[in-house]
Amino acid sequence: MGTPDAGTFWRVIAENKVKSFFTAPTALRAIRRDDPEGEFIKEYNLKNLQALYLAGERADPDTIKWAQQHMKVPVIDHWWQTETGWAIAANPVGIEELPVKLGSPSVPMPGYDVQVLDEGGHPVAPGTLGAIAVKLPLPPGTLPTLWNAEDRFRKSYLSHFPGYYETGDAGYIDEDGYLYIMARTDDVINVAGHRLSTGAMEEVLASHPDVAECAVIGVADALKGQSPLGFVCLKKGADRAHEDVVKDCVKLMRDKIGPVADFKRALVVDRLPKTRSGKILRSTMVKIADSEAYKMPATIDDPAVLDEIKTALQGIGLAKA
Repeated sequence: MGTPDAGTFWRVIAENKVKSFFTAPTALRAIRRDDPEGEFIKEYNLKNLQALYLAGERADPDTIKWAQQHMKVPVIDHWWQTETGWAIAANPVGIEELPVKLGSPSVPMPGYDVQVLDEGGHPVAPGTLGAIAVKLPLPPGTLPTLWNAEDRFRKSYLSHFPGYYETGDAGYIDEDGYLYIMARTDDVINVAGHRLSTGAMEEVLASHPDVAECAVIGVADALKGQSPLGFVCLKKGADRAHEDVVKDCVKLMRDKIGPVADFKRALVVDRLPKTRSGKILRSTMVKIADSEAYKMPATIDDPAVLDEIKTALQGIGLAKA
């Protein structure tokens, strides 16, 4: 961890006169955790860099603002999937750069009729959270089937919303047609009948000045169905008591989302379990918290992190042996 240092990206960009840089938001969060004031960035000449592109997971507004402030180039988020092979929603900088809206990968690209649906498959009003789906047919370059598994292809992507490709992501479209990816549909939690986005909660936690990285999961609750639980990793140099940071996080959530979120618990941890490409393994964390059996994800970067998470959960009475 931390090897060689938090300035490695900037050194490579400067030495090779890189014009555009593509990475996942988790990489920036890791750098920001070690270098919150961007001191390493100041050490290198990035005059050739014209834009930073983000993909692979949701780019939270605070990470984008940090990159904009210190790198002083356009920070362009976009959204696509392995199955689509190219961007579903993006900011077409090479043709016509659109205004950046923090937290949005901008607008659907030509060929994609993106809609937000309720559980019954009906389009919802702008600003309403729902399942993100693409009306068929899909454009060229996207998956036509799964290898030797046509039935699984149809069941996984086409059966839930007939006439649509189900992306598995949840979010909303605003009045200007900008798309916002808030969570995987599995990560939308139901708290006492209210459907809440863990992505929106993570935005709130990420706004805390001491928080470098975070995740929110829904754990089983006998009374309310699910209850949100936050995990936060602190920035290097943050020296406040963990209990005080947690109290701040609970208050922030109440102020910004409201009592309906029922957010009362958060844990300070050293790191989060991730895949090698940087995606946080939230579904595995849920199973550990709910004391359910789980398989070690084949793509996990460091299996030891799961034991750390389990120990932290046991400290608040979850993840029973």
